[in-house]
Amino acid sequence: MHSRAFKAISFAAILSVLTGAAATATGQEEPLAVPSGQPVEFVEMLWDRPGGGLVYRFRFLAPQISAGMGFEQSAADMEYLCREFALPRVANTGPQPRQIIISLADRPVEFGVTDADAVQYFEAYRVENGGCIWEMF
Repeated sequence: MHSRAFKAISFAAILSVLTGAAATATGQEEPLAVPSGQPVEFVEMLWDRPGGGLVYRFRFLAPQISAGMGFEQSAADMEYLCREFALPRVANTGPQPRQIIISLADRPVEFGVTDADAVQYFEAYRVENGGCIWEMF
């Protein structure tokens, strides 16, 4: 994808404006609590306006997905992250999205760059009646 098609908000700006999450003494973000119990850290939010409307992408680091944490467990985490992390944050950002995409990666991967060694999971959700409705890609 072309970098012009997406806008990224810096990690620091997201943390200070949107998350309100506690940071450790070293300044690192504490892992988010998700149903599976795996450690998950927020990385960034991206957005674009493809022909179908506004899409927000929330990207998370989840190192355990490459060490036995299966897709089914991670799918429940992604739904939870959409509902409990993403929706409250987009409620205050302006125009409401048509879709929210949640992604988990076992290591940092630059958006739009292929990394054959990385394990990545993605799910898309339609925003409807204040909730996240799963959509097949």
